[in-house]
Amino acid sequence: MACVRHSLLTASELSFPARARAGGVRGGGGRGRRRTLWGLVSGGIVPWSVAALLAVGGCTPSPASRGGPEQPGAVLQWGGDAEGGAPFVEADPATPDSMRGFDVEIAGMLAEGLERRPRFSQVAYASISASVERGDYDVGLSGVEDLPELRERHSLSLPYFEFREVLAVRAADTARYRQLSDLAGRRVGTLGATMAYDMLLAAQREHGVVPISYDDDVHPYTDLADGRLDAVLLDHVIAERALRRSGGFVIQPTALARGHYVAVFARADSALRDSADAILRARMADGALERTFRRWSVWDEQQRAHFDRVLADEPARAVASVRAGDRGLTRYLPALLRGAALTLVLSCLAMLLAVTLGIAVAAGRVYGPPVVRVALTVYVEIMRGTPVLLQLFVLYYGLSNVVRLPAFLAAVIGLGLNYAAYESEIYRSALMAISPLQLEAARTLGLSEAQVLRLVRGPQALRLALAPMTNDFVALLKDSSLVSVITVVELTKQTAIYATNIGSWFVPGVVCAFLYLALSLPLSRAAIVLERRWSHP
Repeated sequence: MACVRHSLLTASELSFPARARAGGVRGGGGRGRRRTLWGLVSGGIVPWSVAALLAVGGCTPSPASRGGPEQPGAVLQWGGDAEGGAPFVEADPATPDSMRGFDVEIAGMLAEGLERRPRFSQVAYASISASVERGDYDVGLSGVEDLPELRERHSLSLPYFEFREVLAVRAADTARYRQLSDLAGRRVGTLGATMAYDMLLAAQREHGVVPISYDDDVHPYTDLADGRLDAVLLDHVIAERALRRSGGFVIQPTALARGHYVAVFARADSALRDSADAILRARMADGALERTFRRWSVWDEQQRAHFDRVLADEPARAVASVRAGDRGLTRYLPALLRGAALTLVLSCLAMLLAVTLGIAVAAGRVYGPPVVRVALTVYVEIMRGTPVLLQLFVLYYGLSNVVRLPAFLAAVIGLGLNYAAYESEIYRSALMAISPLQLEAARTLGLSEAQVLRLVRGPQALRLALAPMTNDFVALLKDSSLVSVITVVELTKQTAIYATNIGSWFVPGVVCAFLYLALSLPLSRAAIVLERRWSHP
């Protein structure tokens, strides 16, 4: 607060002379008024804005100032993903503003040991490590997996929990699918950018397994029960929680791999990491961590053996990295190109559906009877007034009990139905823009309404609609990135996987932007050529 107060005083001092100069300019016509406006902007708004930014930036603690327990009353800011749910981090049903879970309790232990107060920050799971590194918070905790690639880029705590990668299958397939090698040509779901996903990529190369990436750990198991997947590979903690919640599958007893959960700190925060390690060892020794894990029903004898190894300063069981040694652009470029091709095909099919349906809706609203016009207006307002993301969820998951659409088909239909509403408004306005005198003249010549539409009204309306149609196609091309929520791995999803694996968004973002431009610029150029060609009847 003192820092903010100092900045506000600085802003007053900076703005006063400028305000005095601005106030001294009176009259003088337009030039005087412009100088008065400039004096207000330069002497008031700009210094106050700059001072406010300095207040926020200047009061942000540096990594060095976050490193020790010598600041009574200080805050330990920690980040996690409450969407992942219990037993990691979830909103407390009794008090939704507060969090609960074993990672929440571990954050509390760390804060207590550092003589700080814990404060939670919500962040998407895939962004936890990147957000820690950029200084958004001090430590990330949300079932973060200990991977060699992560250790190269950040400071990781000692492993405080050991998990098993287990295979979940339907009861009828228990004897058929025991290992990944048994799933050749079968669809296996998991979370993207995880150890399990890397295992599936390796199994794809070796056995022909089809990896299906999800953004959450709920829908893989519901899709398994519904028959959209043949198996799910994830941590035993997540699998057992899903089994208790919904059922419909069996967890194979054999662990396909083992891994560990860790806390992630910025690379420069090794001092804070060392303090956290000391606290975690102490909580292992006094039984506090065991009590926490028992409270969340994740304790077993495997954890006891793991604790004994950590307390004896033995290295944790080595987890072999299943990623290839080359993590550069050349390794990921084929996947990005496949994602770009899928994005283009998906967008073209969805736009074709949108144009076809949009023309029908526009014609119905212009020429149809009142009942049809009202029904089509309701459709347009619903599709334009609700998020396309919600529409995709309802179409793919909400209607699964009625019709189980393949993910790609659901994506085409979802985007097509949404954009058809916008296209219909473009075509309707274009039709209404044609001069009534031309229509009356055509009718006077004996043309039927169908002939008037085909020969007079339609061609002129097409010229008017071409530019906004092209704009919508480019927008649809970009909105196709939303379909990753229903397991379609298009260009943006492939880019996110690439960025998470290498720990940086710069190169993946530049490549992704270039590919989108390569797809959209030819469309814009083609539209310009057509506009010039059709600019005159």
